[in-house]
Amino acid sequence: MTTTSGSAPYAPPAGEQFAGPGTGPIGQVRGTGVAILLCIVTLGIYSIYWFYKVHQEMKTHSGAGIGGVLALLLAIVVGVVMPFITSHEIGALRERAGQDPKVSAVTGLWYFPGAALLVLPIVWFVKTNEAINDYWRSQGAA
Repeated sequence: MTTTSGSAPYAPPAGEQFAGPGTGPIGQVRGTGVAILLCIVTLGIYSIYWFYKVHQEMKTHSGAGIGGVLALLLAIVVGVVMPFITSHEIGALRERAGQDPKVSAVTGLWYFPGAALLVLPIVWFVKTNEAINDYWRSQGAA
């Protein structure tokens, strides 16, 4: 912490404390094809787990975001919002690290209203999962 004009230590306002890239543990790279297969085989249950894990890893790594528990609750109660939130948080995580965001809340439009055509949610998942996988790899994940 620094001081201003010889007074008390300066602490950044809430929200600015996570302005830089994450310094916590690095998340897991998840194969896109395997994740899609697991979503199909488990009749969508894996997707709820995926939302939980991705958001928990981002929160643990960067200190920012909704975290796994809230992501889990939202995925169960109002699942349609999760593609928008997830893509937004991944994009923001990448931006804080000085990377191209690759995805944003707008990317969620591939999922909804795109769900009317089965292939469009898959497009959303591929874009979003690859963006977070690229981020974890840039941080040193295998």
